[in-house]
Amino acid sequence: MTAEHQRLRVNAAKKIPLEQWGPYLSERQWGTVREDYSNYGDAWNYFPYNHAHCRAYRWGEDGLAGISDFFQSLCFSIALWNGKDPILKERLFGLGNHEGNHGEDVKELYYYLDNLPTHYYMQYLYKYPQQEFPYTDLLEENRKRSKNMPEYEILDTGIFNNNEYFDVLVTYAKQNSKDIFIKIDIHNRYSQAAEITVLPTLWFHNRWSYDEMKKKPSISLRDKTSVRATDTRLGTYYLYFQQPSDCLFTENETNTMKVQGKPNLSPFVKDAFHDAIINDVNKDLLRQKKSGTKFSPVYHYKIEGGATKTIYLRLSNKIMDNPFQGVGLKIFNERKQEADKFYASIFPSGISSELANIQRQAFAGLLWSKQYYHYDVEKWISGTDGISTDISGKAYGRNHDWKHLKNQDIIAMPDKWEYPWYAAWDLAFQSIAMAMVDPVFAKHQLLLIMREWYMKPDGQLPAYEWNFGDVNPPVQAWAALEVYRIEKNKTGKGDITFLKKIFQKLIINFTWWINRKDAKGNNMFEGGFLGLDNIGVFNRSHRLGNDMHLEQADGTSWMGMYSLNMMDMALEIAMHDEAFEDTATKFFEHFVLIAEALNEQGMWNEEDNFYYDTLSIANSTPIQLRIYSIVGLTSLFAVSTIAKKTLHKLSDFKKRIDWFENYRVSNNKFWPNEEQKDGDQLLLSLVPQKKLLKLLERLLNEEEFLSNGGIRALSKQHESNPYAISIGGNEYSIQYDPGDSTSDLFGGNSNWRGPVWMPINYIIIQSIKKFGEFYGDELQVECPIGSNNKMNLLQVADALTKRLISLFTRNEAGKRPLYGKHNWFYQQSGNENLVLFYEYFHGDTGHGLGASHQTGWTSMVAELINEIEKEKIGLETNNEKRIFFEDEE
Repeated sequence: MTAEHQRLRVNAAKKIPLEQWGPYLSERQWGTVREDYSNYGDAWNYFPYNHAHCRAYRWGEDGLAGISDFFQSLCFSIALWNGKDPILKERLFGLGNHEGNHGEDVKELYYYLDNLPTHYYMQYLYKYPQQEFPYTDLLEENRKRSKNMPEYEILDTGIFNNNEYFDVLVTYAKQNSKDIFIKIDIHNRYSQAAEITVLPTLWFHNRWSYDEMKKKPSISLRDKTSVRATDTRLGTYYLYFQQPSDCLFTENETNTMKVQGKPNLSPFVKDAFHDAIINDVNKDLLRQKKSGTKFSPVYHYKIEGGATKTIYLRLSNKIMDNPFQGVGLKIFNERKQEADKFYASIFPSGISSELANIQRQAFAGLLWSKQYYHYDVEKWISGTDGISTDISGKAYGRNHDWKHLKNQDIIAMPDKWEYPWYAAWDLAFQSIAMAMVDPVFAKHQLLLIMREWYMKPDGQLPAYEWNFGDVNPPVQAWAALEVYRIEKNKTGKGDITFLKKIFQKLIINFTWWINRKDAKGNNMFEGGFLGLDNIGVFNRSHRLGNDMHLEQADGTSWMGMYSLNMMDMALEIAMHDEAFEDTATKFFEHFVLIAEALNEQGMWNEEDNFYYDTLSIANSTPIQLRIYSIVGLTSLFAVSTIAKKTLHKLSDFKKRIDWFENYRVSNNKFWPNEEQKDGDQLLLSLVPQKKLLKLLERLLNEEEFLSNGGIRALSKQHESNPYAISIGGNEYSIQYDPGDSTSDLFGGNSNWRGPVWMPINYIIIQSIKKFGEFYGDELQVECPIGSNNKMNLLQVADALTKRLISLFTRNEAGKRPLYGKHNWFYQQSGNENLVLFYEYFHGDTGHGLGASHQTGWTSMVAELINEIEKEKIGLETNNEKRIFFEDEE
């Protein structure tokens, strides 16, 4: 029981298991849907990056290496100036969706080094160039490039070639939940002296402009080294700081001259510090002002080559005369030691320092990605931000039918710059990784999205803010079981109350799927893009014609998996509460009917030995879209085993499935179950053994799905054999595309036509393990195909796991595959242990692509490391296997 575990126990007793202060500040608030008050939903152009420093936000705040309270009333972050940039570095720079050749993309170097679930210790590293930041070069060069060219990244500009930059390391260490020490280390990586200005900034989120506050908050000067911040909701806090070069106050108000061309009512605007520091405009006014809603002590340094300057601050709700004495600066070492002990208790015994570093940074990124998210759709549609004059188009525009959605919560984001909004299926995957360090918060996140201020009254879950009505794969039940398993393995006790709570809400969502996405009532499901963006030969979310209907192999498979997950959950609960036994039967029968549809209604191709989407056209024979993609492989995901001793305990369930089997077999109907010979398990799977072997022949073929870094989203076979089809006089085609997306589907910043994606690989591995646990050594396959190397399926799962982990580990040359051509930078002294967690990975080379800080679902590599290391050192027990329904004394 480490100090962090003790703090987590206190949080677990709260109604909402959160610390008041954390890394809840977004890294990009501009360009989001919730800040978009344009008439027709042009979010990127309505609030671009060049407005972010001078325009007040409506729904939240952003900053660099920042924190806020959980209502985001008061915020703290850093701002920097190298003496050459045209603006202060207050936030991360990146390109909007229409500016990058592959959509939006952050163009900075920053790293989440450490974090604890309670945020009692946090570290963030930012690399700041000493020469003028290449804003224009990054923008213009990316605009020039076609979609067939790679993105132009900041390491391509040459700005870091000579180590002419600062490492700015920000560390937070809490004395208690409302008392936070802050340390800012500025290290000159260059050989010569360089100047820098540092502005640790405290400010209030602007709610007063929208009549949401009875009294405007205020930050006021207390003495030469402290200010008082007062807010009716938050109370009073004090920021203590070392003697600065200057103290500046302004207001968090829009600079109307820069944004609208209208004269400002006051010189005290949001970007006043920019003009004061860079152009020496109104500096005396800002010095003379003794209160406001935005404040910075200012530090000017000339730092010798290789030297470091350190700034200490303290944000506390306590008045004190000597804030840095006594416990003072020792707190950083104490909290670091507590973090070390916490992670040592979580990591497998004997784990290498290399793998431990990857795990720890994965968790750091996951925890840094917690963000305050506020979006009231009804208010957003009917209100204004005070700048847009015509919002009539919003009444029937984006998300207009989600007026019930009123979100104001701390949520784990996929990536706080590229995706500073939750996505339903991302959140499910993130919760699995979160369960390793904070299972209570992981459960809270899964339950949160089921609440009535998220879920639509008809049961639909919100997909993401760009279109809440889109459909993500229904992975919440599976994720809930994974979180339940992880916590049960750690504590020895499963949280049945959690399963009951989420089960009740999942029934509503399951019913929505049945009623809305099975148009013909034949158990063959639609769903549209289902989170896979450009995986189809055409946009699967758009109907090609009124006489056409797409029945999706993945939609059907996801629903087969959903049915099994719900059955598993009901059976686990029924071991403690017999009232759930009947419900398990319902979902079992759903599964059987879906399995029959997938295998016997035209989705399986006997010639190709693969499952395909099927396009039905009126008065025509249905067309199989013969694309070898993970759409067909999702059929592997619906697999479960039931212990026979569980069946003996649940007699009604056993009686029903025995009757159902006899009925279907005697009537020559499809039956998906398989029993072990002289064994104690029953296997339920969408894929019969014969078809399983055929799918694995493609999955484990390095000329098709298997890459050095995991399973590709599209078979490499389509590199030389593109798939093309003519529909309604239009030509559609798809080919293997292992890198960045070359299509514009869904913004063009994600690509499912060849790269490796962590979440899909994770499910594939877990599914193959379940098959392996059932078949044991009786079923062996060649892995990889053509190697003459025979493995059972548990060994196959381990081999796939190792390939995924290898993306992050250094090879014999000291290079990590994920860094590709930029490995030169990460082999330099001081950078060799820095790890990024990309959204997806090149299907041939393994280098990282898409969002660079996707420590949402890519953080699941930490769980994969955990599993493979425990197996390696022989610590896996029966309790850790994928058999939920054990005989509990």
